[in-house]
Amino acid sequence: MGQIRSYKDLQIWQRGMEVAKDVYLLTRLLPKEELFCLVAQMRRAAISIPSNIAEGHVKSRAHFRNHLSTAMGSVAERETQLLLGSYLYAQTQKSAEELMARLDELNRMMRAIVQKLGG
Repeated sequence: MGQIRSYKDLQIWQRGMEVAKDVYLLTRLLPKEELFCLVAQMRRAAISIPSNIAEGHVKSRAHFRNHLSTAMGSVAERETQLLLGSYLYAQTQKSAEELMARLDELNRMMRAIVQKLGG
C-alpha cells in the first residue's frame, strides 16, 4: 500500500470519482424533460461525494470525519434518486443497480474510515 500524499491517493476518492462519471453517463439516458430536475439532482449528489472527501481530507481529522459523514449522506441521496429513476425509466434500471452496488461498497469503506477516525 502506497503512501497517501493527497486526497487523490485515497481509494474512496477514486471510487467516488468513478461513480460521479458513471452517474453523468447514466443521466444521458434520461429524457430531456428531466434535465432540470432528476438529472441535475443526481449529478449534484454524485459530485458531492468525491468533493466532500477531498475537502475533508485537506482539513483536520474531525473535519475529515464530518465531511465523510456528509459524503455518506450524498450516497443515500444518490441511491434514492437512482431508485426513482429506475422506477420511472426502465432503460436506466440495469445501470442503476450496478451503481447502487458500487455506492454500497463505497459507503462501507467510508464508514470504516469514520470508525478508525473515532466516529
